[in-house]
Amino acid sequence: MPEEKAVATGRKRNKGAGPGRSGDMRRVGKRIWKHRAYYILMLPAIIYVAIFCYGPMYGIQIAFQDFRPVLGYGGSPWVGFKHFIEFFQGPNFWRMLSNTLTLTLYSLVAGFPIPILLALLLNEVKEKFRKPVQTILYAPHFISVVVMVGILNLIFSPSMGLVNNIIEALGGESVYFMTQPGAFRHIYVWSGIWQEMGWNAVIYIAALSTVDEELHEAARIDGASRLQRIWYINIPWILPTIIILLVMRVGSLASVGYEKIYLMQNDLNIEVSEVISTYVYKRGIVNTNYSFSTAVGLFNNVVNIVLLVLANLFARRTTKTSLF
Repeated sequence: MPEEKAVATGRKRNKGAGPGRSGDMRRVGKRIWKHRAYYILMLPAIIYVAIFCYGPMYGIQIAFQDFRPVLGYGGSPWVGFKHFIEFFQGPNFWRMLSNTLTLTLYSLVAGFPIPILLALLLNEVKEKFRKPVQTILYAPHFISVVVMVGILNLIFSPSMGLVNNIIEALGGESVYFMTQPGAFRHIYVWSGIWQEMGWNAVIYIAALSTVDEELHEAARIDGASRLQRIWYINIPWILPTIIILLVMRVGSLASVGYEKIYLMQNDLNIEVSEVISTYVYKRGIVNTNYSFSTAVGLFNNVVNIVLLVLANLFARRTTKTSLF
């Protein structure tokens, strides 16, 4: 009897499972239809990500092949980890890895706090001055990389550059900074900070705009100074945003864009300017070694994913705020 009752109960559950699932699907469908305008707005972004981000992942397999465009994916011979080993055993591997990490860490340490400080300062500026100041600070973001490097070449030119004119006026000798290995990293990092600090401050300014004014009013009544209100109200309010953006920045430590570095690169500063991305461009794109460049790119992405997961785990355990 107990067995028969169990079987009967199971049958009843199975009979009810179908309508339950269909009911859930109907509810989801109704919810989607109700908010269809939002889903339509999301559709172009979803299609873009699917085509240009997930679609090309099919080509990752050529990292394990000697890929020949004529033979295609199916006809190219499989070589396993040949290209990875070639990259790791290359004479310049450690130098390129060191240069890449040095530039990214330098950019992170020097550049990450500046947009936060800038946002906190702009938040204290009077409204009539805030908009013009923000416009001036945002403008460099829209300068193209080629134009930016051209400006740097003019500023640091040994013959007519502003910096060398000042040095000569003070009794010194002109220096071609763009060829100096010791100056390359500083020029690259600080020009990037100047170009992007206004744009990177936007998200912090948006977060500060949501601070409850009643908190500031209560702090004023209690006699808190402006600096105290920034420290005890504004900074804790935007701290989750800071942590999320920091985790995302740590997740890209192994990658650095090649365009600006490649344009600033020359034979005299190659020792410090050759990074993984420029090496991949030269070997993979210029020399059409697609399998090798894909292998190096895959290595970069795996390292970035590991760093992202570790940084997110650390943030979740220490601050209870995380990206996922």
